[in-house]
Amino acid sequence: MTEMTTSTETKGPILVTGGAGYIGTHTILCLLKDGYNVVVVDNLVNSTVTSLDRVAELACLDSNSRKERLVFHNVDLCDRDALKQIFENSPTFSSCIHFAGLKAVGESTRIPLKYYHNNLTGTFFLLELMNEYGCRSIVFSSSATVYGSADKMPITEETNVGNGITNAYGRTKYMIEEILIDTAKANKLLGVSLLRYFNPVGAHPSGRIGEAPSGYPNNLMPFIQQVAVGRRDALSVFGSDYNTKDGSGVRDYIHVEDLAEGHVCALGNILSIGSGTTIHNLGSGDGVSVLEMVKAFETSAGKPIPIKMSDRRPGDLAIVVCNPAKANKELNWKTKRSLQDMTDSVWKWVSSHPYGYDDPPAAA
Repeated sequence: MTEMTTSTETKGPILVTGGAGYIGTHTILCLLKDGYNVVVVDNLVNSTVTSLDRVAELACLDSNSRKERLVFHNVDLCDRDALKQIFENSPTFSSCIHFAGLKAVGESTRIPLKYYHNNLTGTFFLLELMNEYGCRSIVFSSSATVYGSADKMPITEETNVGNGITNAYGRTKYMIEEILIDTAKANKLLGVSLLRYFNPVGAHPSGRIGEAPSGYPNNLMPFIQQVAVGRRDALSVFGSDYNTKDGSGVRDYIHVEDLAEGHVCALGNILSIGSGTTIHNLGSGDGVSVLEMVKAFETSAGKPIPIKMSDRRPGDLAIVVCNPAKANKELNWKTKRSLQDMTDSVWKWVSSHPYGYDDPPAAA
């Protein structure tokens, strides 16, 4: 994929649900630079409108152009009446990129009904209104969690899904995929793109937007970030005796900017195809161990990251990597940024935003 430049052509509008979040903001920036107008729907339960202000700044939108090119609605997808008003009062959407949903894995095991209700109901209402108002394609933010306990690596799009998923969050992703596939079969005018991505990390190179989870972090990089800025004492590394290069678990990490560009490529592809369902893994295809990630971050931060070796967690696999060849070929997309690019960008973000977008900082 060639380097993305700012387009002078206006396209869209694109509806982006959950657009104020981590992956959403980076994707919206790519959409704006590619010439799309964007309408964002987000209830801000795990995000802040400040992130969209930063996106507008990075896209060089003044107050007048922002009114046309980046519109925000503080609306919950489960509020069907409010969502309908957005469809009613907007030009027909060319497509929708659907990020919105609760995503804390641990919480989903404790209060699964909340996750099933929120993630599925919001999607039902979205699809109903897309159909009613003539929005004919959707790019869904899915996840490698749909592959469950797959133990044959690398994972391809042909790997079985739905078996061995250990939490309600992952099962909602799988269920929504099935709903979208069935809907596209029944509605020959609908195009569906399912993007199963692996482990997003990184931040915008400006340091102005990045990952800012509220509450207890769910993934490796937010933990490293918080240790690096002194919010936590040490990083727990779960497992030192896996059959891997250094004994720690290996995962497929993808820079969030590469991931965002993948969404724009998928959007262009499904708009071109017009109907049916496409499925693509978005990952680097390269495995990086926990200890390798820590070492790279230490290089970026210029200081050691304290670690504490702990026992393996039940259900964790030694290695999880994908084969991104299908996306490379069909979407004309591939990752461009290195592991060091990932950690350098995260350090630039977190060293200037140790508490994310909060000001004053929220409680750790």
